[in-house]
Amino acid sequence: MSSPPLPHLALIGAGITSLTLSIRLSALAIPHTIYEQSASLTELGAGLGFGPNAVRALEYIDPRLVEIFNKTATFVGTPSHQGKELLVQEGKGVDERVWIEFLDGTKQGRGETLEPEFVITAGNGRGHAAVHRGQWLDVLGGLADKERIMFGKRVVDVVCLDGKMRIVFADGTEAGADGVVGCDGVKSKVREVLMGMLGDGRERGKCGYSGKYAYRCLVPWGKAVEAVGDDRAGVSSLWMGLNRHLLTFPVHRQSEQFLNLVAFVTDEDGQMWPQEGPASLTLPATKADALRDFEQAGFSGSVRRLLEMTKERMDKWGLYDVADRPLSKFYFGRIMVIGDAAHASTPHHGSGAGFCMEDIAVLGALFEESIAHQSLTVETLEDVFAAFDYQRRERDQWLVKSSRRAADLYQWRIPDFLEPNSFEKMKADIEQRQEHCWGFDVEAAVREAKKHMSERLTLHTQS
Repeated sequence: MSSPPLPHLALIGAGITSLTLSIRLSALAIPHTIYEQSASLTELGAGLGFGPNAVRALEYIDPRLVEIFNKTATFVGTPSHQGKELLVQEGKGVDERVWIEFLDGTKQGRGETLEPEFVITAGNGRGHAAVHRGQWLDVLGGLADKERIMFGKRVVDVVCLDGKMRIVFADGTEAGADGVVGCDGVKSKVREVLMGMLGDGRERGKCGYSGKYAYRCLVPWGKAVEAVGDDRAGVSSLWMGLNRHLLTFPVHRQSEQFLNLVAFVTDEDGQMWPQEGPASLTLPATKADALRDFEQAGFSGSVRRLLEMTKERMDKWGLYDVADRPLSKFYFGRIMVIGDAAHASTPHHGSGAGFCMEDIAVLGALFEESIAHQSLTVETLEDVFAAFDYQRRERDQWLVKSSRRAADLYQWRIPDFLEPNSFEKMKADIEQRQEHCWGFDVEAAVREAKKHMSERLTLHTQS
């Protein structure tokens, strides 16, 4: 007897999550089309961080991704004691276990001579690595089948009509699919539709303002070294202070090296951005704006020197998430969300992209299992989506809330960590939470998800 035809999926969005999922689906010969609102592949932002959990997930998705990642990523760490070699690709001359060195940003002194208050490591094996977002999107675009992408397709609605999912676009056209996977990021339209289907109202599907914004830019390597010295520029560093913190880490773009700088600010009035669903996540800003924000908070000369190395004009980003509006389920029927569309988070654990890769590893394994047992049909798509939701939702939503808390910890806003000599207590708290991020067991997660799916399918056959 021949196998049933595989369902056709519509992936909404053509960012990093969608293209990675497409690579996995193509390997399984699952038909799918990607709908992207932009006219071409674009990725906002500069540095993209991957921890050990992300790399394990990439290996599970497609070993080629790990091979390319190891060739293009900048592995951040502490310069080795064997020499003064600068940080380079593939981690030469660094302790790859280091995640971030935490410094008191209000201390006086030059960056190259300041000792960190504490250091967080990623345990055994490689620590945290960074790639340029645009460069990684190019890698994915080279592996994915671009013929599957339809550009200029902004989704305005998704409905189920006569047993078929219908995607409605802003240009007045429609497309059909057996199932819809929302990969459309922080401002996900599919999330809004799903929230409505779940009975909570579409408005609650909009992302919400976290109360913080960030200045982002790439500093040319020579200027970064001039500001804080070779060793400090070559290490991932977080400068703490009241209501502010600044993160720097090295990243490569093509053959050039830069210092990625992200300066986070608590919006104490909460008026910088609308509370929900902004038209744009970015606003124009200047170097003077960033300097003023950090000088008012008493940050030291090293932080000021770094900010002085930025461009005169830059963007500031409103940090939105779904912490206050979590989904009760990541799916309804044959529509689901994944990645930032499901669990948009602030970036303070450096794990958002890694959790997206975990999502894809689990979902891809469920599809593979279904195909192996000739059980992947239009009718069983909901079972795949339900098993994904069962395994992923609790962990993904933990990240959203914990990331908000982490920012308040870095910005000295949590009373329990304000007493003298509290850095050791702070270190222990961060270590515990980062270990939860990095310690993901992809094999165990896949087994659990497959078991849940099998139980659902068994119930169907018995009914």
